[in-house]
Amino acid sequence: MRPTVIILTFNSEDTLGPTLASALRVSDEVFVVDSFSNDRTVALARSLGATVVQHEFVNYGVQRNWAIDNLPISRQWQLHLDADEWMDDQLVSAIQRLPENPEHLGFFLPRYLRFLGRVLRHGGMSPTWHMRLFHTGAGRCEDRKYDQHFLLSAGTSGKLPGMMIDDVRMALTEWTARHNRWSDGEVAELDSGESAGRVQPDAFGNPAQRKRFLRHHYNRMPLFVRPFLLFIYRFFFRLGFLDGTEGFIFWVLQTFWFRFLVDAKIWERHKMTLRGHGRVIHKSIP
Repeated sequence: MRPTVIILTFNSEDTLGPTLASALRVSDEVFVVDSFSNDRTVALARSLGATVVQHEFVNYGVQRNWAIDNLPISRQWQLHLDADEWMDDQLVSAIQRLPENPEHLGFFLPRYLRFLGRVLRHGGMSPTWHMRLFHTGAGRCEDRKYDQHFLLSAGTSGKLPGMMIDDVRMALTEWTARHNRWSDGEVAELDSGESAGRVQPDAFGNPAQRKRFLRHHYNRMPLFVRPFLLFIYRFFFRLGFLDGTEGFIFWVLQTFWFRFLVDAKIWERHKMTLRGHGRVIHKSIP
C-alpha cells in the first residue's frame, strides 16, 4: 500500500520535519495543506518533497474535508496527519505491509502524546485511537467544531500497531491559548445539539464510538463537579501520576482546567440567556 498522505500545517516549522520524514517512508505523494503560514513551513515542506496547497483555515473538520474534496489524489488510500504527528518504525512498517485491498476500508492508528518533552503512557489515554488511514471515497471527517474524528461511510475498520506521536512542542502560553479557543468550539458544539455527520456513541463500537459514548455520559454529569472527577479518575485511578511532573501539568490542564473552562463558559452562556429573556419580559410589561 502506498497511500496519499495529507498533512495540515500552520506555522509548523518546528515539528514538520519528523512528520514529513515518516510520511515519505510510506508514500511519494504527500500534500501539505497550509493555512498561510508566516514562518518557514512552506519552504521546508517543498524542500522535503511535499506538494503545498494553501487554504484558509476554519476548523479541522472543514480543512480535512476540503482536502479530501479538492486535492488531486491519485491513490486508492489516504493517510491524514497533523504537522506535529510522526510515525515510529513499527507503525510505518505496518502500513508498508498492508496489501492494496485489505479486508477493512479504514484503520485506526494509536496516538501517544509527547508533552513538555515526555511521551505520556498513563492516564487512560495512551494510546487514543484515531482512524487516519482509509480507502479513498470511504472516509470523511465529522462536522464538529472540536475533537473531530473521521467516519467511514461503509465497510469495517481495523487497528494497526506502533505509535503515532503527537509531538507538542509549543510553549504553555500557546497551548493554553489554543485550548481557550477550542473550549469555545466545544461549547458551541454542545449548544448546537447536532448529531448528523458525527460519530455516534456506542459502548460496543469502534474506538471513536466508545470514546464518544464515554464523553456523552460525562456531559450528563453536573457542571463544575465533572472536571474534578475526571482529573481524579485520570491522575489517580488510571495512574497518570506515573508520568511525573510533565504528566501532572498535563492532567491538571487537560482534564481539569480545560474541562472546567468549558463548564464555566456553558454556565456563562446560560446566565446571559436568562438575562436576555428577563430584559425581554421586563420590556413587555406596561
